[in-house]
Amino acid sequence: MLPTTLVNSGSQGNGVLSPRDAARHTAGAKRYKYLRRLFHFRQMDFEFALWQMLYLFTSPQRVYRNFHYRKQTKDQWARDDPAFLVLLSIWLCVSTVGFGFVLDMGFFETIKLLLWVVFIDCVGVGLLIATLMWFISNKYLVKQQNRDYDVEWGYAFDVHLNAFYPLLVILHFIQLFFINYVIISDSVIGYFVGNTLWLIAIGYYIYVTFLGYSALPFLKNTAILLYPFALLIMLYLISLACGWNFTKMLCSFYKYRVK
Repeated sequence: MLPTTLVNSGSQGNGVLSPRDAARHTAGAKRYKYLRRLFHFRQMDFEFALWQMLYLFTSPQRVYRNFHYRKQTKDQWARDDPAFLVLLSIWLCVSTVGFGFVLDMGFFETIKLLLWVVFIDCVGVGLLIATLMWFISNKYLVKQQNRDYDVEWGYAFDVHLNAFYPLLVILHFIQLFFINYVIISDSVIGYFVGNTLWLIAIGYYIYVTFLGYSALPFLKNTAILLYPFALLIMLYLISLACGWNFTKMLCSFYKYRVK
């Protein structure tokens, strides 16, 4: 079990951080440092962020082991480098432009779709999900209710970004190559391929989210975060039986947005 606090050279003799070091570890100070680095690209480690994106597909456990290391060395679980967020934003913009091209949208329609996807689907929904998971985990999953054992909001947002990236690649990139020729057709194979991609994407989101919270040694009963898998599989089977095409619905929704 890893410690949730780190005593450093700035600590007082009894292991309590000095007032100056305590100020550096406040949520506001961490947030200020993170936002400040958004405007200093040379300080961002894009190579390491790309490594994380790769391993979120192949071995997401390795990504969260790095979060453990950050807690030991910097006394925080959340990322202090916005490089991952920047690369994710680029991925989101490029894939959304690709969606606009596949759906035969004009220039201004594509820009409007891009603004919707970035600020509502990614940022807005992401903030909502992160806040909800932060509240639930601190309220119901912490083993011992103590101010030294709590889930950082920034970490909850990082978990959402980690889980969102594979979903984005599957639904906003890989799926693009099949939409016009396979998925939006009225055939069985169309909605089977499309809905299966949705199953894999949302399944990845649930699994990576579970790994994120189970990596925190002071949380309990994190297996309940896997329970939505049962609902997901049930919905998938119902959609195949009823002939629902989730991708076709998404395309219609995107076109409605930009009218």
